[in-house]
Amino acid sequence: MSWAGRMMLRTFRILLVLVHAAAACEFGPSPYRATGIVCRMTKPAALLLNQETAQVIQAAFRNAKFPNITGERSMLLLGRVAYGLTNIQVNDLSIERSEVELQEDDAIHISIRNVTALFKGTLTYGYAGAWLLKLFHSVDFEIESSIDLQLNIELMCQKEQVVPDASDCYLTFHKLTLHLQGDKQPGWLKQLFTDFISFTLKLVLKREVCKEINAVAQTLTNFILDLAANFVRDKDIIVDISLASDTVIKGSYIESHHKGLVLYKNNSSVLRDSVFSPLLLTESRMLYFWLSEHSLSSLAAAAFSDGRLVLNLRGEKLQELFETEDTEMQRKAVQMIFQGTSYNDSVARVWSLTQPQISFQPEGTVVRALAAVEVSILPAGEAALVALYMEKEITVTIQATYAEKKLILQPVDSSVEIKVFKCTADQCGKDPSIQSFLQNMILVAGIPEITSSIGSALTSLMNSKRLDLFDIINPEIITRTGYVIVQLDFGFPSRLLLNFLEKSL
Repeated sequence: MSWAGRMMLRTFRILLVLVHAAAACEFGPSPYRATGIVCRMTKPAALLLNQETAQVIQAAFRNAKFPNITGERSMLLLGRVAYGLTNIQVNDLSIERSEVELQEDDAIHISIRNVTALFKGTLTYGYAGAWLLKLFHSVDFEIESSIDLQLNIELMCQKEQVVPDASDCYLTFHKLTLHLQGDKQPGWLKQLFTDFISFTLKLVLKREVCKEINAVAQTLTNFILDLAANFVRDKDIIVDISLASDTVIKGSYIESHHKGLVLYKNNSSVLRDSVFSPLLLTESRMLYFWLSEHSLSSLAAAAFSDGRLVLNLRGEKLQELFETEDTEMQRKAVQMIFQGTSYNDSVARVWSLTQPQISFQPEGTVVRALAAVEVSILPAGEAALVALYMEKEITVTIQATYAEKKLILQPVDSSVEIKVFKCTADQCGKDPSIQSFLQNMILVAGIPEITSSIGSALTSLMNSKRLDLFDIINPEIITRTGYVIVQLDFGFPSRLLLNFLEKSL
């Protein structure tokens, strides 16, 4: 089940892309063809992520580059009046609330209510009348505003990746009040400029704010896609998470289908059909991952080809392995194999001789492989001596859990059949009780030690990809015939978004 856990957690970051909308790509008649990974995000998850929308909107307002606004108008008695608003900046921005709606087979609608912002800058104006001299003045201004913002986010498909288009953006102004030099009382100058400046200002604000929101969304998406691509890549092993079919958007969830093919040194696994059905997933949790047996088996095959299925034990670990029981047979076996050599001067190497075969069953993940164990003695200043060599056929059923930011692999059923047995001690290979002891040792201590080591290694790998920064709540890993489902709730680490916005904008 180690690969199931690995893929579950590696795919977690995909959910950030799904918050935007549904894809509009053409993939052929079968909606689930060649699908190895499915991700479903339900309405509660969308609502949680929508809480972070305020951060993006605020960043868009603050990062918008407002151009100078210029114009002129003919006024009775005053002649032609020219004006310019320069150095426009946003201060004191706040958002009352944000709402999200999943529109079935359409888009995601985000409504931002009552965005209050204070714009500051400098107003320069001049006029020339029939009986007035040509004059120019410059005063500071403040503009109080109250705005509703409506985003209808559609999905573009670029290079089989989900890319949001937030250009469908509307601003509704409930308030736009001009103050000059901090004077809050209406005066002739304020009345003169407010009417014909307001219209132009509304157009500029809408254009610049909506343009910046779309730019921030694109920048954030590119960052997430790069992050996701790195998350499913480890040296020469890559998981292809490009879209396999159109993203499905319903009133209660968003669901994306990904290829889930494993690429290793320019070779790709092949998945022609999928057993996925939407009925396999429910809507009671915030996030679901459906992982095919093919994708996980292909990961195991790539790891085997890359020489990763190797474990070395020495010192205390080796001692724990051989001294799980204090019996006469145990002491006899240790004496024959190690010949009095310290565990610190010995090493046990365990590796897979064949590609592991992985299958999902309701009882857990079943792993079958032919493995080898070699115990070597390392005398000081001398060549290593192989004291014991075994080849054994192992079948183990593993259940996986994720708790306290750790992947835990627990063997629940195991069988071992020794195929080859070689021991350098004179009587070791002839004593059947030694083989019996070693076989029992493998079942009782060896397999649990190996699965624990794999779980720890995968936890370290996933944490190096920053998974431990996410709040994963009550995850469940459920195996069924031919596939595994991972379901969980989560808390979004807003500090990640804030750090991104601070560094990128």
